[in-house]
Amino acid sequence: MRHILAEAQREVLTQLSWSDLLVAFDFDGTLAPIVPDPERAELLPGTRRRLRELAGLYPCVVISGRSVRDVERRVHGLGLRAVIGNHGLEPWRATHDLELVVQRWRAFLERTLAELPGVELEDKTYSIAVHYRRSRQKKRARAAIQSALSELSGARVIGGKQVINVVPAGAPHKGMALERERDRLGCDTALFVGDDETDEDVFALEDPGRLLTVRVGPLRSSQASYCLHSQAEIDELMDRLIDLRRHGVKQRRVAR
Repeated sequence: MRHILAEAQREVLTQLSWSDLLVAFDFDGTLAPIVPDPERAELLPGTRRRLRELAGLYPCVVISGRSVRDVERRVHGLGLRAVIGNHGLEPWRATHDLELVVQRWRAFLERTLAELPGVELEDKTYSIAVHYRRSRQKKRARAAIQSALSELSGARVIGGKQVINVVPAGAPHKGMALERERDRLGCDTALFVGDDETDEDVFALEDPGRLLTVRVGPLRSSQASYCLHSQAEIDELMDRLIDLRRHGVKQRRVAR
């Protein structure tokens, strides 16, 4: 995968910065480092400052697997145009019927997985995340989780980093959410940065010239076009975008 911050790719970001660009991010593993306890995930101070500055120059959104309420309290006051949660489903397809479906799934999984040490259910109202990061027997835990999930009706199962996500089949995914926000905000192009399997729904979009996709952490099997070497480079990417937009504005003023 091509490193988006390499000198050879500078012109790619330059051209994007001159367009009506939507900048979109996943949260965990992208804007915020992965931590053992998901509840403790947060933006580092430098990232928070840069994201606020970036959102003043470009329309910015977050598209996360977390619930909207969860992400909103972590990015409050940063000037984002929208927060999309539950892997693209929330808020525009968040219905009471789907909530009832997830409640039934949770009751079944609580019974079925109760004896597995280190396995935790995260109920996000319209989806469920089954974490096994704290399990001492991760292969056994993952196999048991997958077996239990195979019993669920109407579910789409998506893997992740020591987590397995369960969302209603046919629900909007992150790719659909990105396209919807780009259209809603009147943007011509979009840049999306993500790090996990659920972000492949964006990476797989075929939209040449209108979408640039960046994966945090190179992965040969990913459909993203570019990569960052690690989550720590997210600040450098934002710095690059900020400098390019400011420089472009100055150039346009001089041209006048």
